[in-house]
Amino acid sequence: MRSIKGSADVVVIGGGVIGLAIARALALRGVRDICLVERAGLGTEASFAAAGMLVPQAEADAADDFFALACRSRDLYPSFAASLREETGIDVELDTTGTLYLALTADDQEEIKKRYEWQTRAGLSVELLDAREARELEPCISDSTLGALQFPNDIQIENRRLLSALANSVKNLGVTIATETSVDSLIIERNRLSGVQTSRGAINCSIAVVAAGTWSGFIKPAPLIEPVRGQMVCLEAKPQLTRHVIYSPRGYIVPRQDGRLLTGSTSERVGFAKFVTAGGISTILRNAQEISPAISSLRIVDTWAGLRPRAADGLPVLGPCDEIDGLFYATGHYRNGILLAPLTGELISEAIVSSLK
Repeated sequence: MRSIKGSADVVVIGGGVIGLAIARALALRGVRDICLVERAGLGTEASFAAAGMLVPQAEADAADDFFALACRSRDLYPSFAASLREETGIDVELDTTGTLYLALTADDQEEIKKRYEWQTRAGLSVELLDAREARELEPCISDSTLGALQFPNDIQIENRRLLSALANSVKNLGVTIATETSVDSLIIERNRLSGVQTSRGAINCSIAVVAAGTWSGFIKPAPLIEPVRGQMVCLEAKPQLTRHVIYSPRGYIVPRQDGRLLTGSTSERVGFAKFVTAGGISTILRNAQEISPAISSLRIVDTWAGLRPRAADGLPVLGPCDEIDGLFYATGHYRNGILLAPLTGELISEAIVSSLK
């Protein structure tokens, strides 16, 4: 392969949704010499495998700092999507129909009551539905449904179109992109970053961002990042089975505009074994059919697996490295990379630009 460009103001390591969002945000803030380095192709790992749900209220157990961060990023999506469409002409299919969280067992019913109570006290938009009201919204749901929560602000995006839009945006903004290029090590002198050593040569730089998802842990010094496999099943539903994202404590179904219906997922600590298993698919389909028995008659059109990057505490690792000047982290987003992309881009780019002044 040809040698790489020898210098940059900022090197972004990782070309998934987080790295792309950071590179775009830096370019929009006026940083002109950005190089994005990706070990494979842009957006081909966890970001590509995701379901695109932006559902912090459906997934949260309490109103902690992470929940506030997640809601803040979700609420950026309308303007984020509109800006990307203006920049690239790509519609990322932001769907604001909302999310329905079903109670299918007595334990589920207790859970939705608790969520309704704390989210109502917090002033969040949520509605408690009985079984009849839930079925009026979505006739496909199981007769076993005991009740539901409706989250109007928990929405979804077509994550693969989002990746295409971000990739086109950074190219239009003049970011240098090096794919099929691994980062072997960081070049550090007297506790300050001075460059990045890649498989195609060194890049001299004063700032680098480690945003390599599951592979971030190989770039030392780095936080411990563990791969967690998630499997997915894609069904064909024409006409579409549901308008809402429908969620349960055990699974979910996500409708797409083109008639696909995504369902998932698993959470498996199996190292870097990125493949689909019979057991995983069986579990996903069982949980999907619990939500809607009509799933059983739909054609399976695709299956896939991805590796989510999980830090030791399950929270993202964001901000400057304490030991190395010029080194920043934006990794460990686990199940929330798509959700947190716009805010991560803003926070990391703001911190970098401030450090350059």
